[in-house]
Amino acid sequence: MTHLEDRISHALRDAPTTPSTDLFDRVVDSIAADRRRRRSLALAGAAGIGVVVAATVAVLTLTPRYPDGALAMPWWILEVGTTLVLLALAVWLGPFIKRFGRAYAADVFHDNPLTGKSYIVLTDVVYYLIFAAYILGTSTFAPHEGWNNSSTGTVSPDQVQAASIRVAGILLVIGILHGLNIVLMPVLGRLFSLNRRVPGPRGPDREPVDLDR
Repeated sequence: MTHLEDRISHALRDAPTTPSTDLFDRVVDSIAADRRRRRSLALAGAAGIGVVVAATVAVLTLTPRYPDGALAMPWWILEVGTTLVLLALAVWLGPFIKRFGRAYAADVFHDNPLTGKSYIVLTDVVYYLIFAAYILGTSTFAPHEGWNNSSTGTVSPDQVQAASIRVAGILLVIGILHGLNIVLMPVLGRLFSLNRRVPGPRGPDREPVDLDR
């Protein structure tokens, strides 16, 4: 072992250790806090679903109808609703992916914990930038010619299909990028680990640093 490893092992072996008196209480509090966090997340998810359902029912109820009973929903209502769905996906998927990705990143970057934390933060930034760019780039502020509703100004089947493609597109993009991230993360972790272990160049006149001084 190196001199530094000898010092660390000597300090851990000879240092007096006493069991913590409040260890059990801290473990119980940690479990209770985790249960409260899971309960709050479940309540938040249920509340979000309830809001979406209530908003959908309200829109369908307040939307005027043609004499034959068909809905006459203005085109912009579906456009705004699709954008809100994309925003909800961004807010929900981000913490969901991070929650299950922390353990994976910690295992990959076990030799570089700070690098792993920075990597997660940077991927979060990229994630939200992609969502923002996609939402802004696919938003429509006037009826599209391909919707075949320029004369009526109401929702058409072509517009519904376009809205479905918007939602499916962002899910596909995030899925592909997340899959690439899962594959590339171990490679990056291995490279960072090797870079950390490789010693720096030592010149002919360079002396080793004495850690005792």
